Amino acid sequence: MAVTNAAIAAIFDEIADLLDIQSANPFRVRAYRNAARTIGELGTEVKTLMERGMPLTDIPGIGADLSNKITEIVDTGSCQFLKRLEKDVPPAVTQLVRLPGLGPKRVKTLWKDLDIQTMDQLLKAAQAGRIRELPGFGEKTEQKILEAAQHQLAQAPRVKLTVAAQYGEPLAAYLRAAAGVLHVDITGSYRRMRETLGDLDLVVAAEDSAEVMQWLARYEDVREVLASGPTRSTVILKSGILKSGMQVDVRVVPEESYGAALQYFTGSKAHNIAIRRMAQDKGLKINEYGVFRGDRRIAGKTEASVYKTVGLPWIPPELREDRGEIDVARRGALSALIELADLKGDLHAHSNASDGHHTIEEMALAAKARGLEYLAITEHSKRLTVARGLDAVRLAKQGDEIDRLNARLDGVAVLKGIEVDILEDGTLDLPDSVLSKLDVVIAAVHSRFELPRAKQTARILKALDNPRVHVLAHPTGRLIEAREPYDVDMQQIIRKAKARGVALEVNAHPQRLDLSDTFCRMAKDEGALLAINSDAHSTFELDMLRFGVGQARRGWLEPKDVLNARPLKALRKLLAARAAR
Repeated sequence: MAVTNAAIAAIFDEIADLLDIQSANPFRVRAYRNAARTIGELGTEVKTLMERGMPLTDIPGIGADLSNKITEIVDTGSCQFLKRLEKDVPPAVTQLVRLPGLGPKRVKTLWKDLDIQTMDQLLKAAQAGRIRELPGFGEKTEQKILEAAQHQLAQAPRVKLTVAAQYGEPLAAYLRAAAGVLHVDITGSYRRMRETLGDLDLVVAAEDSAEVMQWLARYEDVREVLASGPTRSTVILKSGILKSGMQVDVRVVPEESYGAALQYFTGSKAHNIAIRRMAQDKGLKINEYGVFRGDRRIAGKTEASVYKTVGLPWIPPELREDRGEIDVARRGALSALIELADLKGDLHAHSNASDGHHTIEEMALAAKARGLEYLAITEHSKRLTVARGLDAVRLAKQGDEIDRLNARLDGVAVLKGIEVDILEDGTLDLPDSVLSKLDVVIAAVHSRFELPRAKQTARILKALDNPRVHVLAHPTGRLIEAREPYDVDMQQIIRKAKARGVALEVNAHPQRLDLSDTFCRMAKDEGALLAINSDAHSTFELDMLRFGVGQARRGWLEPKDVLNARPLKALRKLLAARAAR
């Protein structure tokens, strides 16, 4: 089995859940949680690092014990420590831990007192009114648990984009090595850079489809072949994230049909329906094999040829949601979307001075290696004690360190910054006299997510009025499938940001991708600037920028819309102009 980083992370997360349910040492639980986050977000597969001879203890937060367990998982596909824990706690119980309204202590009570181990059992107990009788629960809590369980059971299993990449990209590389294969692309929601997806779709152009199907069946990560035909196969990959495994559909077409298949299977459904209607109006038929006039194929080798037959230029996959892209394309008004290569720097990163894992110099050199001209070090401010936030004294010392570093670094500039907390009343966690000495000030909400809409909005608007603020970090505070965004009037916030010259962040971390694509589009339409930042806490996490770019492209952003697509000189000019507003 090819053990992915996502599979290792899933095992460590499950260990942490089981330890938590058993009331184990919280520091031990946290070590596994941190390790799961770190491994899950590495830009390079652990197996590849091992093959290169890199000690796993060089990975932030990975000590000797965790290193040994990772090696065991990579070598065997399993972890004996997890198996021992599962003898004491039913593994199905861990599904309940992340349900809103529950946690390790409550899950333990449900399991011990009512023998609830699965989501179905939880739903039935809530419907029967049995949960409210337990100590510490009550009728309101039971109702919330009932609603959360119903919602969870109604949802099809989905994974985040970065997790899907860890399964899809190695499989695509494997298929490219098959005899006679000419092209391979991951299509569907993945190619459109959706935040989450339920399965993977791949299109292959090959001379011999039967050979590709046989090659696919031999892939070491295939757990089960659900269906296999001459041109299409459906397999289930072994997955530590989805207990049921990850479904993959592979379609093989001849090269002359590849563009048509790529367009057809990329979707979205609404976009494709609109394109087919345009074709019908012209007496044409479009399917996965090409564009046909009667029985004669007139296009299909490339996607561009398909769009050309209906009078359109090629439309980027990220825009194919039937949200106006066809009308804009028809007018010839599609603009060049932002690309990863357009980013000149990253304005949100952390070092080991707060809750990061690498030194400022290590972060700067990693940014340079990725082709960036500048990197802002933006530690948390003092209120966020859990992240070892910086006060004025420590921040000043860090500024001196950055000055010394810039004096000897070549090819990359380090900017002095802070991710300053927005307090409940809208004031900032550090005074203007401190913030005025920095190159970049990023303001962020890290507390009181539950404030009513009017208060939460007023809180952020007040922070944006501060002339020292340059960027609003992760503006809605959401964690995908883990925490809902706080309730704010985003139109008001976007308009205030535009008026005050504050950039709204597109946080590239796949767990956040905040702003959403919808709000990115709204910000663009309002003329507000945005900043695509990694929020990196290690050198590896700088690779997350590509996911932020994908989100920005879904929001129709061009290089001119993005603050950090500007070279350093132009950036400094804009940052300096902010204080004058």
